Amino acid sequence: MSESHGPASLDAADGGAFACPPSMVEAATQIFGSRMSLASRYAELLVTDGVVRGLIGPREAPRIWDRHIVNCGVVSSLLTARETIVDVGSGAGLPGIVLAVARPDISVILVEPLARRTSFLVEAVAILELKNVTVQRGRAEEMVGKLPPADVVTARAVAPLDRLAGWCLPLARIGGRMLALKGSSAAEEIIEHQSTVTRLGGGPATLHHCGVGLIDPPTTVVEVECIAPARSKRGGASRRR
Repeated sequence: MSESHGPASLDAADGGAFACPPSMVEAATQIFGSRMSLASRYAELLVTDGVVRGLIGPREAPRIWDRHIVNCGVVSSLLTARETIVDVGSGAGLPGIVLAVARPDISVILVEPLARRTSFLVEAVAILELKNVTVQRGRAEEMVGKLPPADVVTARAVAPLDRLAGWCLPLARIGGRMLALKGSSAAEEIIEHQSTVTRLGGGPATLHHCGVGLIDPPTTVVEVECIAPARSKRGGASRRR
């Protein structure tokens, strides 16, 4: 996570309607450090344009920090410097933009098939001046062979684990990882879908709880290493460098 800095707490406390709530300031400061004001600007985009465009529900606006930004931000602890991240089904940029704000030392590719969401992502990246982020419109299976094999492929609550593995593992390099942000049923999903994940080229799934001691509940992440050439949904084994 980013190093904590004093001025970030001031930014968090003085951001008006988009400010990080007091209960989240400590966690957010540890995640974003001196980039806290950038995280606040992204929060503003989510609860204004994001709501107007239907990317975020109106009821989500009051809990944008705890349910979305901080919830995604704690996952940055699983990333290593200079890694390339592909965020599948990025939607409003969760977790991809959050990770890019928290970790300027990584590169992030946001993959999203819907035009209205892609437009929001392109505008948000420009407004936030995120030099480490690019946007690709398309489905995950359409990106296989078009994007360099990634170090990490992320996805947040978009499908069951077996379907996620089918979308994400073909985009990862051998030795790369899928990080799936999941809910309370993650352990059950691992038991149910491990055989399919293995068939798709994944290793044993590992359960992580990110943000323990910072947020309650912590964020549940399922990590799967790509250990064999994964088969894309378009057929055939995906290509590897």
